[in-house]
Amino acid sequence: MTTTLAAGSPIEGLPLPARPSARRLFGLYLLLGFAAGLPFYMFNAVLTLRLSKHGVDIVIIGFFAWIALLPTFKFLWAPLVERYDVPGFARFWGRRRGWIMLSQLGIFTAMVAMAFTSNDKSLPLTALFAVLLAFWTTTLEVAADGWRIELAPTQAEQAPIVAANLWGYRSAMVAAGSGAILVAARADWTIAYLVIAFAAFLPFPILAAMRAERDGATGRVPALLAGIGASLLILLVAALVTAAAGWLLLSAAEGAGISAKTNVTPVVLAVALLPFVLLALALPRINRLSADALAGKSGFAAPYVELFWRYGYAVLAVLAFVSLYRMGDVLTLTLSHPLWNEAGYSLEQIGFADGVVALSASMAGVALGGLLSTRLSLGWTLGIGAVTAAAGNWIYVWLWHSEASAFVLYTSVAIDQFGNGFAGAVFVIYLSMLVSPAHPAAQYALLSGFAFLLPRLLAGASGSMQTQIGYDGFFLLSGALSFAAIFLLPVIVRVKGRVAT
Repeated sequence: MTTTLAAGSPIEGLPLPARPSARRLFGLYLLLGFAAGLPFYMFNAVLTLRLSKHGVDIVIIGFFAWIALLPTFKFLWAPLVERYDVPGFARFWGRRRGWIMLSQLGIFTAMVAMAFTSNDKSLPLTALFAVLLAFWTTTLEVAADGWRIELAPTQAEQAPIVAANLWGYRSAMVAAGSGAILVAARADWTIAYLVIAFAAFLPFPILAAMRAERDGATGRVPALLAGIGASLLILLVAALVTAAAGWLLLSAAEGAGISAKTNVTPVVLAVALLPFVLLALALPRINRLSADALAGKSGFAAPYVELFWRYGYAVLAVLAFVSLYRMGDVLTLTLSHPLWNEAGYSLEQIGFADGVVALSASMAGVALGGLLSTRLSLGWTLGIGAVTAAAGNWIYVWLWHSEASAFVLYTSVAIDQFGNGFAGAVFVIYLSMLVSPAHPAAQYALLSGFAFLLPRLLAGASGSMQTQIGYDGFFLLSGALSFAAIFLLPVIVRVKGRVAT
């Protein structure tokens, strides 16, 4: 791999890449959102439904939600995406597209592996391929997010691109969930995962057919062949490392006596507080850095030191806010499908709810969130988003206590997905405004990853919580946690970063 400067920086001897038009950017991020959204449900909501249909204990299903923790730690490898090229691919398509193409190959192979182990007779094997799917999906998002922030640095520019990205993401995510469930209802889970795997791979040839990053570049076919060869080697190494890490983790859990009967909630809460404690200990030293010392920082930690230095102690309030804001959405995604299954809804009904209903409501929420973000302050739009997200959680209490009917299911899903789409759009814009143009991918990876750390930690304990407080208590709690973010808004809207002079 060779180190080069980030996109948008002058590279000796080469002209800068042309910035795509607004129309092309909109279409590009529809495509990238689609590419990232298709696999998400397959290691999350669809997988929990699949496990539920196979009779896996609800507590174990909750443990599988911890696979979604992986994206919260994307800051650990985001600097690699920021600094290094993928051999072969980058030579013709550039660094960002090179990582995206590698990630798509990883997504395809992981989902095919999940298809051929869809009987879930070996849960460790199911977990291995789900983790790999989550890893490559996240890597695609890291590359795409960094590129987006570079191409559209202001709030006004971000709003339409974020809307396009979320439209693509949510339409693909919902279509994958609905499509996989309907195919599974008529065939089996193996066919369902294979169908989505091939659909998720469709953007790869489209990206490969796109023009070179810089005018005059040649050698498309050699670059493609070299990139595929290097990618297969990278995928094999990633699978072996993941398998070894998983074996060590499972051995440690077994040695600690953790099982389906273990109440892991107190441990999860203690782990969730640890990053705040470590950051609070590090902040005094970071705050004392001079501007010259900050400018001299390089390497892995530089993007994160700059972020914490810029916001100082206010970063603790920012991180607390982002940790709460999407809480309800994550918790709802974990147990909503098992809830529907236990409430007596068929796969066909769930598939329609996850498809036409969820997609329409989510798109409407994203559109309204993006529109209001161009006309109102972020404080107002974030507040509205918190209310709509909380309502989307609380509506499932009504569903649980109502007689099963299409009207109840579709109304609940529509309200949930509208709030999810609205809150998601304004939240992405908010996070994008916090990052430095010098480190967009790494800092966005940290903020967006941290935003889901606490929710996904708790999601892993959701099965344990459900056995203690029931479905109604669980969804009342998840909605209340999302709503609580409102109380931090008066502090958040006054946070301003200092500038190195």
